[in-house]
Amino acid sequence: MTTISDSNPQGKGLVPIMDMLLVHRHFVNIPAKKIEQITAELFTSLFILQSEFKFRIVTNRSYWLYRNQETFRLSIIHPREWKNSSFGEFVGECILQNDLTWTLILSEQAAQDEELIDYINSEKTAFKKQLLQQTQLTQALPVYEANLPFYQRALANGLACSLKISMVKSQILQLDFKSALTSSNKGIPLQIDDWEVK
Repeated sequence: MTTISDSNPQGKGLVPIMDMLLVHRHFVNIPAKKIEQITAELFTSLFILQSEFKFRIVTNRSYWLYRNQETFRLSIIHPREWKNSSFGEFVGECILQNDLTWTLILSEQAAQDEELIDYINSEKTAFKKQLLQQTQLTQALPVYEANLPFYQRALANGLACSLKISMVKSQILQLDFKSALTSSNKGIPLQIDDWEVK
């Protein structure tokens, strides 16, 4: 009888990213943030985490986002280093911050691409509608996104933990989106359309 052994009984592939998440959860001084900043960071981060990549992400390092039709791919290779354009259009530079939120700086070409901007705006509109449907902001946090691959799912969980801490410190954790906007602006109701993702 042949016995098939577990080639990775200790789950060694999980160690680096779990160590990263634990360090950031416990030692980063995550600040209180206004709802506008939280929602902008959540949208941007989820937008990037929907892209394809199969490597461990390191904080404070530049990664490069490309678009080929409706597929987005994150790469460690700068556009100038490509010998061909097999990854498609260069979208921009992405950086994972210490608090596990992402920033995206669009390239000049991408910023002028009307089709791309329309796509981002349509994603933003869908994101706003989702926020408005939640009775509490925490329901919008990506605590466990089963549809995402491993690295993206783990980073999304870290993002959720980080933004939840910011919500607690801002005293908006139990609020819905509209109430949080009003609270953030000292009781002055803010039109939903006034909120912009940057």
